[in-house]
Amino acid sequence: MNTELFGVFGGTEAFTRFRSTDEFDEVLVGPSITVGIRDFGLGTPGWTASYDGENGCCVIWGEVYVPGQETNAARWFLDAYERDGTEALAELNGSYLAVLDTPDETFVATDSIRSRECFYTDAPGVRVFGTDSATVAKTVPDPSFCRDGILEFLHLGVALGEKTSVEQLSRLPIDSQLRASSVTDLERFIYDTKEFDYAGALASRLERAIDRRSILPGRKGLLLSAGYDSRTLLSQLPDLEHCYTVGNSTAQEVVGAKRLAAQYGADHTAFGPDERYLYADGSKVQYSQGIKESLHIHHAGYTDEIDVDTIYHGLLCDTFFRGHFTAHVDLEMFGKRVPFERLDPDPDPIDVLLSRFGYSQATSQELSERTAFDVDPESFVRQAVRTEFESVLDRSNSIQNALSCCGIANQPSMPFHTQLADNFFASFLAADTELLDWHLRAPPAERSTDTFLEACKQIDPEMLRHRPPDRPHDVTLFNEMERFVRRKAPFFDSFESPWPNRKQLFTRYNFDQRLLPEFEHVHDLPARHKLRLNDFLGWVESWDESADQHLRWIDQNSSFAQ
Repeated sequence: MNTELFGVFGGTEAFTRFRSTDEFDEVLVGPSITVGIRDFGLGTPGWTASYDGENGCCVIWGEVYVPGQETNAARWFLDAYERDGTEALAELNGSYLAVLDTPDETFVATDSIRSRECFYTDAPGVRVFGTDSATVAKTVPDPSFCRDGILEFLHLGVALGEKTSVEQLSRLPIDSQLRASSVTDLERFIYDTKEFDYAGALASRLERAIDRRSILPGRKGLLLSAGYDSRTLLSQLPDLEHCYTVGNSTAQEVVGAKRLAAQYGADHTAFGPDERYLYADGSKVQYSQGIKESLHIHHAGYTDEIDVDTIYHGLLCDTFFRGHFTAHVDLEMFGKRVPFERLDPDPDPIDVLLSRFGYSQATSQELSERTAFDVDPESFVRQAVRTEFESVLDRSNSIQNALSCCGIANQPSMPFHTQLADNFFASFLAADTELLDWHLRAPPAERSTDTFLEACKQIDPEMLRHRPPDRPHDVTLFNEMERFVRRKAPFFDSFESPWPNRKQLFTRYNFDQRLLPEFEHVHDLPARHKLRLNDFLGWVESWDESADQHLRWIDQNSSFAQ
């Protein structure tokens, strides 16, 4: 990767057992930790910072903002922690990992939603940690695969909780700290609903969050859809120069995005969905980290054509502001389940989460038969999701909030941001602490599209001038009725998917033979599941120096290589 944080609980000698100091822009040696950082943005306000002082050392890796006028977030945090203790962590704002090492305190902490992963292992005899799962996995002397983590990844698109694809490799859970011999939970992400002006508060917090992120340097760009989320950034960043959308120039999503860009005076580029969109080579697979599917990195093949220094996006805005994981009442209409705005008073949390994760019972059954894992996929995934759901109940005050918490803690789409942050100054609006606080305080019924759109109108009355192409009406039922009519009537065009057709691209560019030539048994599976398999195999190859190890394991556990 272009950027990396790697460290050990130990001195320089322990560090150099695994890595050369020449691999990093800076190596800090504290009383208990040695940590190396490589980052093109090191020292830039709003980005990675380091500080080595008389009282210890500190690194904040990623996007970070602190109170006041201090430009070095690491120096601010070292002083603030000495003064305020753990409460200082709540003052860090952004998408980051924090490493602090003083004579009295030593830890690595995630931001409150774990938007930056931290992997760790004790297998080499010293606790090793880092942001790149492959380089941490390389330190494991005798690795073995974690069957449950791999099965969760293949069936759900994400390894749940702290699991990875390797038994000896773990990752920090949501809102937590890594210490020399333990992992401790923090209490920044706890649901506590209140009564307040939900739309007004969301509007003002969005404006402040965007203004905070306007300090990031250089030419600025935006990954723009025709939906609601990214246009909020477009309307509030006057120096935004260029917008990018993946899709054919005539696609409804691209036409809508181009119209939005023109409204706010930004240039627009559409990336045609050729083989670059879906091709999951090593440069893309590394961002899956062996735990999440690279499918979500829609822009990866076009990175060299994104000619900006700072990139913005609306990832997870639907999750935090519009209740993506909350359960609504739905009815069977036109052969499909149509959701309504009314919350389900008695949801089955496992069914809801499986639906949100995109689980397909039929496909998983076929996958299980073709890979010969001795596991019933339905019972396996239900128990795995139930265990993870129950693990977040102490952070939630209702079933609906627990659904959101579980979904946030195991969000499959995070590689989208990971790839951007490895190549650009990548702002993550939804990770702003003021907006996360809004999410934790607003009741589930108020985390809705209606509330979000009212906030948008308060920010800019013209923001909703152009509606998303597949949502021409304010009422969900009316949108679904029009969708049905367009699909059935011969003289109307159907609403198009916002993303290119995976099945067509997989066939057009012969990805079965290019990605999985040895595994003909899985070629009839959906493209998404074949990409997950390719992600796993490619990620293992990135760190496993014995080229046959992953294939030997597959031989022993499945029929892939028959």
